[in-house]
Amino acid sequence: MTRGWLSLLGLAARARKLVTGEELVLKEVRRKSVRLVILSSDAAEQTKKKVLDKCGHYNIPIRITSDRATLGQAIGKAERVVIGVMDDGFAKKMTALIDQ
Repeated sequence: MTRGWLSLLGLAARARKLVTGEELVLKEVRRKSVRLVILSSDAAEQTKKKVLDKCGHYNIPIRITSDRATLGQAIGKAERVVIGVMDDGFAKKMTALIDQ
C-alpha cells in the first residue's frame, strides 16, 4: 500500500480542506459537505459503527486505514481517529491512492 495519500492528506490540511474529530465530521456528513471520510483502523467499535452508519445513510465514501497516530502525524496534529475531506479533488485522488 502506498503512502502517497498521507502526504496528500497533509496538503489538504494546509489548504484547510479537512475537518477532524468525530462530532465535527458527522456534522459535516449530515450537511453533505464532506466528500470522503477517513477512519483510523484502531477506532473504537462504537465510533466505527456510528461513522459507518452515518456515512452509509448519506452516501459518503469512507475508507478505514492506518492508525490514529499516523493520521494525526500526516496533518501535523495530535492523534486523529476520524477525518473528513471537504474537497472533491482531494477526495477523489486520496480514494484512488488508498484503493490501489
